[in-house]
Amino acid sequence: MIADLVIWLIVLLGWGGVVALLFRGWRNRARRQVDSIGTIPTAPESLGDPVIGPDTGLYLGATFAPSWQNRIAVGDFGDRAAASFAGYASGIAISRSGASTIWIPRESITAIRTERGHAGKVMTADGVLVVRWTLPSGTEIDSGVRADDKAVYRGWIAEFTPAEHHVSQTSDQQAVDQQPADQQTADKQQTGTVQPEQATGEQTEQRNQQ
Repeated sequence: MIADLVIWLIVLLGWGGVVALLFRGWRNRARRQVDSIGTIPTAPESLGDPVIGPDTGLYLGATFAPSWQNRIAVGDFGDRAAASFAGYASGIAISRSGASTIWIPRESITAIRTERGHAGKVMTADGVLVVRWTLPSGTEIDSGVRADDKAVYRGWIAEFTPAEHHVSQTSDQQAVDQQPADQQTADKQQTGTVQPEQATGEQTEQRNQQ
């Protein structure tokens, strides 16, 4: 009986030691990150009506971009929690159960996309909505949410993809559309989408039209 108690005591002490080491490591990480994180934005008093959401899910945490594993430990910023998230004209609010609300100003967002995993947690393909944004300190981070309904991701990406990304994509498409016919045919030949015989026929027809 006494031997069993001693074994249980050793197990408990060992488990407690592991937890203490993990906590100490997390606290030291937070101490090292303080300067990089700086001041965290807070939501304005008046947000108006949501332009998208609110949707529900699990807030997975935040990481230093572009890493999906280098988690932020400052305050409760990286704490996982059930959450609801809504988009507004001025930004995104992530309201977490038992933790502070995270506010992401629209002008600080540099990208929004889906990923397979985030903050050390692996999901299914396109299982996580990740917002990349820049803190006032200049540090770029990724904040991730796993929505209960993955179908909402498309609307979020459309709403919060920065305008310059849309312009870049449109310009690239216009450049392709404006390529001379001979150049487009050559490009297709290089990618294997047009056979040489077909390309020759197209070029002959173009010369006849000229």
